[in-house]
Amino acid sequence: MSSSLTINRKAREKRVAAASGKYSGSLWAWITKIALLGILDAIAVYGVMTAIAHSSPLMAIVIAAVAIIVTVIYLPPNRMLPAKYLAPGIIFMVIFSVGVMAYTIYVGFTNYGDGHNGSRDDAVAAIQRNHQERVPNAPAYNSSVAEKDGKLALIVIDPGTKKVQAGTPNQPLEPVEGAELNSLGKIKNLPGYRVLPFSEVSQRSNEISQLRVPVSKDSSAGFIRTTTGSQAFEFISTMTYDKKAGTMTDKKGTVYRDNGRGNFVSASGKSLEPGWKVTVGFFNFKKALTDHGVRGPFLRVTAWTFAFAVLSVLTTFALGLALALLFNDASMKGQKTYRILMLLPYAFPCFLSALVWSGMFNQEFGFINQVLLGGVSIPWLTNPWIAKAAVLIVNLWLGFPYMFIVSTGALQSIPSDILEASRLDGASTWRIFTKIKLPLLMVPLAPLLISSFAFNFNNFVLIYMLTLGGPRFTDTSLDVGATDILISMVYKVAFSGAQRDYGLASAFSVIIFIIVGVISWLGFRQTKSLEEVN
Repeated sequence: MSSSLTINRKAREKRVAAASGKYSGSLWAWITKIALLGILDAIAVYGVMTAIAHSSPLMAIVIAAVAIIVTVIYLPPNRMLPAKYLAPGIIFMVIFSVGVMAYTIYVGFTNYGDGHNGSRDDAVAAIQRNHQERVPNAPAYNSSVAEKDGKLALIVIDPGTKKVQAGTPNQPLEPVEGAELNSLGKIKNLPGYRVLPFSEVSQRSNEISQLRVPVSKDSSAGFIRTTTGSQAFEFISTMTYDKKAGTMTDKKGTVYRDNGRGNFVSASGKSLEPGWKVTVGFFNFKKALTDHGVRGPFLRVTAWTFAFAVLSVLTTFALGLALALLFNDASMKGQKTYRILMLLPYAFPCFLSALVWSGMFNQEFGFINQVLLGGVSIPWLTNPWIAKAAVLIVNLWLGFPYMFIVSTGALQSIPSDILEASRLDGASTWRIFTKIKLPLLMVPLAPLLISSFAFNFNNFVLIYMLTLGGPRFTDTSLDVGATDILISMVYKVAFSGAQRDYGLASAFSVIIFIIVGVISWLGFRQTKSLEEVN
């Protein structure tokens, strides 16, 4: 009896200890979760305040909404368990995929780009800075050029009050204390600033000549500028801004009004730069499809993009499948070695291979012209049609190993008894291939061919590294050429040329997305008919 009581007592002690440990573990888990959620919410509050400070109410709402949703999902201990697993993936998908797509679509409806990348107030201040003249009979300021937080600053001695003032392009002049002067009355040292020596001022003369420090927060009040570093003069803007009327007026009396597309324009059509970012509706899409200087190159590039994608898929698939059929014979000696050799082009990075091929295609010194073709002078990369052929050749070299791999795998999955039965029935090799092997191969390979089409439709690396899109079209101001595809054209519109037009580039991106989406949808619908074959 006593032994039974002892056993029961020990069992109760074990249960109490286990419950205590479980409670202690859950308590620490709860404390850790509260701490992590607190840190997340603190970061979210900071993000909301920063977004509001930068006049981005939509971003503030998004940050607050995400923080609230995460807190509601993870705070309860035993509720919404599926949401706790799904939330991280959904949040990252919304931020890095859906969010990027939404922002691209938004930019496509704006005039965002060089000359239109700030607010209206920024544009007014920039215009007034860019149109200045020296104030007549203004006294000279003894000055020194300095650095503060890695940016150029100007330190001057007011000729009237003899007080030392300092400022930067983003911070107006204000009195400072603690300045040390040399025997000539020049600024020698100032706490918080690094006064540049004469040798450095000489080396950075171009940068210093562009330095403009506002006299006050009102940009129309004037600026202090220097060319020598030792003397500075006051300049005043020749442009006057009427905030109530929303107009700019120069010293000749010419009035520049808001044209509704982010620019001040005079009655004669003269525009002031820079402008500011505004919503322009479907203007970019209309320009892409109707403007003669844009529509012509866009249609030619679109046609070549389709041709390039289709021909790339057909040629790489044909060569890859042919090699897979050839090396699928088990009786062939060295079969594994041949297969490894076929995969070598796939093992090298695409951009390196494209650069090597670009050198080989050189008209004067390239390996192909000088060695393989005996010294001929074929303009591989400068003639529009030959350059397109060169692009297809290089893409065939880079793409057939992938098709070889997937075709080999698909061939090996075909039941051997079907092939044996067809041979016994007297079917020829060609009939076996066209009536049995190819239909069965298309079941697994059709989706891969569609994805390959989408990949080649946006094969930016090959085009950029091999030809840079050239040779360039001569009948347009856009920096596009004969071998450009849509994605490389978008890149050039956005990031190269005299003016970077992010709005137009985003409009092109939306059009590309719609084209690829529609083609992929139609292609995948067609693959359903192959399910009956399977």
